[in-house]
Amino acid sequence: MTVRQDVKSPYSGKFSDDEREAVYRVIFERRDVRRNFVRKPIADEVLARILTAAHHAGSVGFMQPWDFVVIRQRATKRAVKQLFTQANTEAAKRYDGIRSTLYRSLKLEGIEEASINLCVTCTRQRGGRHVLGRSTVRETDLYSTCCAIQNLWLAARAEGIGVGWVSIVDHGALKQVLGIPRPVKVLAYLCLGYVSDFAAKPDLETAGWRARIPIEELIHYESWGKKEQGNRRNGDAHHEGVHKNRRRGKNKAGRRAAGVEGQSSS
Repeated sequence: MTVRQDVKSPYSGKFSDDEREAVYRVIFERRDVRRNFVRKPIADEVLARILTAAHHAGSVGFMQPWDFVVIRQRATKRAVKQLFTQANTEAAKRYDGIRSTLYRSLKLEGIEEASINLCVTCTRQRGGRHVLGRSTVRETDLYSTCCAIQNLWLAARAEGIGVGWVSIVDHGALKQVLGIPRPVKVLAYLCLGYVSDFAAKPDLETAGWRARIPIEELIHYESWGKKEQGNRRNGDAHHEGVHKNRRRGKNKAGRRAAGVEGQSSS
């Protein structure tokens, strides 16, 4: 697989209305996918585009600490699935009653169903002992790798490919299966594949596990806990932007339900 670096861009600094809308749409329609994978292989050139997008994430000191282990073989997937099953059995013991029943009903991985599995790692020593911008907050290499994962996730969604993050797995055992060196840290194990459809809401929200927190509850002005902006005009503009995005999502969902936009989700 040849990874392209010549991503076409005019670098004009401006985006058309349609381009800007597409960015927000892919963010709102991103889903953590564990089901509905279909038997359609991901072409090398498509995977290359997705990985190139991941590689263009921001990183502290431009250290680019990430690596990507691409997994296609059934035997490897099967070995990782066994690790998940072991960890998930232990995790299920933490819940009682209705919560336990709900947990056991959730599908939390698509390891063997997905076309490709991808392990994203962080090489914490990359860039040497002194990395610009990392002297105070050492964990910025981990945060940078998470930025690469988000880039990957959004690029995959733009390609019509679902991504599922498998977090219920012992990383030490996973490193042994994949031959990852001891100093390298595993950040994410992802399942990638085309899907029959993307859900309108996150699976955990639909299942009643958790609800999305209103954005207004999470914004503080000038200091923690201060919920009102000093400039009311700016505050009104902010809230109008929030509600406009919500209306936009609802309108698109309505058009999709009517068959206008195919099977994309909101």
